[in-house]
Amino acid sequence: MSSILERSFKVLEHLAPHPEGKALSALASELDMPLSATHRLLAELIRCGYVRQDHSQGNYLLTIKLVSLGLGFLSASGIVDIAQPLLDRLAAESGELVRLAVVDGDELTFVAKAQGAMRGLRYDPDMGLSVNLSCSSAGHALLSTLSDEEALALVAKRGFGKPEDYGPNAPTTVKALLAYLQAARERGFSLIVEVFAPAMTAMAAPIRSSHNGAVMGVVTIAGPLVRLTEERMHALGPALLATTAELAMASSGSALLRKRG
Repeated sequence: MSSILERSFKVLEHLAPHPEGKALSALASELDMPLSATHRLLAELIRCGYVRQDHSQGNYLLTIKLVSLGLGFLSASGIVDIAQPLLDRLAAESGELVRLAVVDGDELTFVAKAQGAMRGLRYDPDMGLSVNLSCSSAGHALLSTLSDEEALALVAKRGFGKPEDYGPNAPTTVKALLAYLQAARERGFSLIVEVFAPAMTAMAAPIRSSHNGAVMGVVTIAGPLVRLTEERMHALGPALLATTAELAMASSGSALLRKRG
């Protein structure tokens, strides 16, 4: 039973980044599953309302049911209502993309955002994605709240990011990563330049529970290096820290954040 469940989730996760859908043969091949087993899983997912088949091309694609469940959960938790005005304010002040990620076990997942860039380059990656801890400002902010041993143990579970998938300054050694974490601890927020992606910069600060200090989430500011320079990020530090402090104070109103504190 667990194998069937695991395979079903793999199908859903594989279809998520392909709104145009995938052919049965492509899914079976890419997931290394028998064609017949893949077809049976898709039939069940269709029956349950999570997948539909495009009859014009025959591709299988996700319905909005999974998205609806996620949005319903976020709405019920109250997190977006609490965070959005604060994210909007920080985005307006920074003129860049501001996002909120919540801690989910050993991972960070983005759940809310505000776009401050009104013209020119706009950085706006997909939402709902799990964050790579070693190659992102959000990951560095979370790791900086842990001891070096705890941080490295967490990174070891998923490994360092592949250099070709990230920016030229992405850390690929323990020594390089620990240097980033120590700097983040000293200033109170992480700061990266061409680490997550070439020509991009970002900064992030953790949201700590007002009850016990546990990290509940992270707020990030990200944008193009040509505009969001290292000097500019240092200047935005106080505003970022003020936002995370306000979110921590308001966290008692959100079930999603509160349970992580």
